[in-house]
Amino acid sequence: MKILSVNAGSSSLKFQMYEMPEEKVLISGLFERIGIGNSFYTIKLNGEKIKKEANLIDHGDAVKILCDELIQNNVIKSLDEIEAVGHRMVHGGSDYPNSTIIDEDVLKVVEGLVDLAPIHVPANLIGVRAFQELIPNAKAVAVFDTSFHQTLPKEAYLYAVPYEWYEKYGVRKYGFHGTSHKFVAQRMNEILGKNDTKLITCHIGSGGSVSAILNGKCIDTSLGFTPNAGIMMGTRSGDIDYAIIPFIMEKTGMTFAEVDNILNRKSGLAGMSGVGSDLRDVEQAISDGDEQAKLAFDMYVRHIVEYIAKYYVLLGGCDAIVMTAGCGENSSYMREKICERLSVLGVELDSSANDMRGLERKVSTDNSKIPVWVIPTDEEVMIARDTYNLVS
Repeated sequence: MKILSVNAGSSSLKFQMYEMPEEKVLISGLFERIGIGNSFYTIKLNGEKIKKEANLIDHGDAVKILCDELIQNNVIKSLDEIEAVGHRMVHGGSDYPNSTIIDEDVLKVVEGLVDLAPIHVPANLIGVRAFQELIPNAKAVAVFDTSFHQTLPKEAYLYAVPYEWYEKYGVRKYGFHGTSHKFVAQRMNEILGKNDTKLITCHIGSGGSVSAILNGKCIDTSLGFTPNAGIMMGTRSGDIDYAIIPFIMEKTGMTFAEVDNILNRKSGLAGMSGVGSDLRDVEQAISDGDEQAKLAFDMYVRHIVEYIAKYYVLLGGCDAIVMTAGCGENSSYMREKICERLSVLGVELDSSANDMRGLERKVSTDNSKIPVWVIPTDEEVMIARDTYNLVS
């Protein structure tokens, strides 16, 4: 069965096509800068990576080119060969503890969640509609980032606000990056050879989150009602005192929308460092002696360590700490500084293993009281698995 896994971002569209259930990748690619000019895409096929420029006004253009590339590269002879398309959906609210086949009722529920993730949900919906138009016979499946976190106990997902806010308006912690946390947790359990585990998984990319996973189920996570909670991120502030918002509005005359935009798009590493949101640029600035960049980096590491320590206590110990996503997988400097601060828990870094890149590996020594692993995440294969299980 041929299945497309799709991850539509605000200005990007990432995809992989699988032959299932073998999980054989037939083709993959990424469309970038959709709707913002100088757009292009890359296709990876048979080990070869090809980059092409394209005029991508919206996600519909990307989907059309994607379908053309599938046929031109002889991956398929007809679009009818694609039996299902699995879509990464950032938000499912409390309605979907599992992935589900998409129909109009599902889309209406997701449309009602736009206010909770205004950057991501509209892009997800555009991606679904574009594929429905071009491949109407393929079943569509929604794989929600929030689903994995629906196992949080009530004491963990509720906020200490009037209870009617939860009853009437759904004010609660939802959590995100669930597909990634689920993948690396399952893989870590395979490595450990058991399922009764206490894991702390760290998805550290442009967005970031830390999760506490007990016996395969998430019991707490750092992202909350929106993706702007928890640790400091590339452009997001993470946790702040809510009173800062009206204070800045009064001092500057900015509207709530303007302050909210700054907290989502101009804070975090970008706002603190003055360099940008890319950790590679911040690390380069540090090596050049930039003290402001060093301060931003130290704050970044501290936030991550604070959540790891918090979840260590919550879990009553830890069988493994997992690092994944762009920064978690690729920044040896960040992992080094995190492990230094965790030495009080008996964490000991293996410098030679830590300096390697792009591989699944243990980066702690055999003497480390808590093993620390790098496991490259694979959200696309998780989407493909859920899609195949639902439609086959």
